[in-house]
Amino acid sequence: MASYFLRRKVLHSRDWKNHSSVTEFILLGFSRNPRTNWILFFFFLFLYLFTVLGNGLIVTLIRVDARLHTPMYFFLSILSLLDLSYATTTVPQMLVHLASKNKTISYVGCVVQMYVFLTLGITETWIFTAMAYDRYVAICYPLHYGVQMSQTLCILLAVSSALCGLICALVYTVFAMDLPYCGPNEINHFFCEIPAVLKLACADTSLNDQVDFILGFILLLIPLSLILASYIRIFMSILRIRSTQGRIKAFSTCASHITVVTMFCIPCMIMYMRPGSEASPEDDKKLALFYNVISAFLNPIIYSLRNKDVKRAFLKLIGVSENVQ
Repeated sequence: MASYFLRRKVLHSRDWKNHSSVTEFILLGFSRNPRTNWILFFFFLFLYLFTVLGNGLIVTLIRVDARLHTPMYFFLSILSLLDLSYATTTVPQMLVHLASKNKTISYVGCVVQMYVFLTLGITETWIFTAMAYDRYVAICYPLHYGVQMSQTLCILLAVSSALCGLICALVYTVFAMDLPYCGPNEINHFFCEIPAVLKLACADTSLNDQVDFILGFILLLIPLSLILASYIRIFMSILRIRSTQGRIKAFSTCASHITVVTMFCIPCMIMYMRPGSEASPEDDKKLALFYNVISAFLNPIIYSLRNKDVKRAFLKLIGVSENVQ
């Protein structure tokens, strides 16, 4: 590790002798065609407004309805807050760039956006794991659910997920931004995401690829393995339920979570665990849209449409008599 930083210092000094340091980046976004950009502007504006409304509504319902003060909805409210924050980190700036000719972001702004985005994303991955554990206890040990999923444990899982996000995002960001950036400064992306930014580095990024793979293994494959192990046990317990209706009811409590995890984690795994040399800028943008914008947009729909408790809380909030089947 010491030799790595020494090598980077040498590269810094060599590059900065002949090149001026980059003070800002240009985000190329999706298209240079103004008409296409305006179409994308209104499309993403709709997605973002719905994301804010949907996730904000779920957080509000869970907050005001006492029947939703359970571990499952505690984690769901955190997930909604993360999705809301996740989209807000990138989409408003993307909308500004789509509507204007100025598509720059300062070096410091790029670093901050990268760090916040990674913190929220890593935290969300571990919150998914906590949600899977919650379902595992609820279905496999229903009589012990209230004791095992205590308020203290729920808070501990949430805080540890956030700490993991803060620390690991810092490692990602430091390794990426410690590289020299001496030009060009055009990022072929709609926000400062590490794989896109690394392509502009005036140094060898093979070590960064290794770090990204190792961290990707820890932060994606390990949580996914824990989620998979939880659901294997859950499905085994569901199969022991004699009534068909009972099996369907038990499975329906997990279907939404499985769908959301798949939409978020698989694109992230493809993005952060493959070598940078194999990445296509256009493919990267599509993957990033999926786990950054589309996932946050669909989560409220997935959870509300399949969840009777959320429907009841919404009807109660707007003053409609409860009659949800």
